[in-house]
Amino acid sequence: MQSDLADTNGIGSVPAVLDLPEAARLLGVGRTLAYQLVRDGQWPTPVVRVGRLIKIPKRPFLEFLGAGG
Repeated sequence: MQSDLADTNGIGSVPAVLDLPEAARLLGVGRTLAYQLVRDGQWPTPVVRVGRLIKIPKRPFLEFLGAGG
């Protein structure tokens, strides 16, 4: 059963990884700040880099939000 947080934020059906702007939107921060946090090593969840792409794994991101996984 999904939590209310997952339902109200529309993240119950997100893919296994999120792109950084989408994760930033779900956290309520801007895209520029999100990239700055990743660059400074301050992003609150694990980050996967694929070339120039920055992806955020879903499970740790949802756990950070308190939505479970």
